[in-house]
Amino acid sequence: MVVLPLHILGGMLGLVFGYVALFATKGATVHRKAGMGFVLATIAMSLSGAFIATLNLNRGSIIAGLLTFYFVITGLLAVKPVPGHRRLEMIAMASALVLGVFAIWAGSWLAQRGRPEAAPMFIFSAMAIGGAIGDWKMLRTGGIEGKPRIKRHLWRLCFAMWVAAASFFWGPPNRVPEIIRIPALLSIPVLTPIVMMLYWIWRMRGKKTMRGIVTSPPTVSVDRALEVMS
Repeated sequence: MVVLPLHILGGMLGLVFGYVALFATKGATVHRKAGMGFVLATIAMSLSGAFIATLNLNRGSIIAGLLTFYFVITGLLAVKPVPGHRRLEMIAMASALVLGVFAIWAGSWLAQRGRPEAAPMFIFSAMAIGGAIGDWKMLRTGGIEGKPRIKRHLWRLCFAMWVAAASFFWGPPNRVPEIIRIPALLSIPVLTPIVMMLYWIWRMRGKKTMRGIVTSPPTVSVDRALEVMS
């Protein structure tokens, strides 16, 4: 099946590009190119994963794949809008709401059977519904700008990165090469996106401007939306 190699390749490239983007100078060439590489690779990984999961009737992986796709797309649109993006945001909002309800049902179904995958389903449900509420607030106000826009971009892509990293490092043991399969260290790459997200959100707290990030209106490119410390 050609979809499986695409899923594996997308996952590997997504992780590499994602970690580079996390630590690269924000707004610089490396950050922009690695970030776009992460988006494209993660789209391939998430959609192919959801397709494979559908064939195998794996409810949890279907939700994880589609939710990752949702967060990657809406995170990108936050700083790089395209013509007709408002309609795309409305479709994304409705899709996230449906995914959230589906995740509640899947979590309940798994919990009744004593399956450990139930807990992640409820986490996915909360994130999906929370994302949909954020979409609704943004659409109701006609859009967001400045730091709220950067935060939207930040937490959505970091959450997608977390899902990708958790699927690899916390998934079946044979996914991780034996040479780096050190149980005590596997949490580090998984938690890194969350730590970096919290760090940058903390850096943006209550300040009109700050060294490292310059807020910009939503009409400008990501190059000016994210400018960082020299």
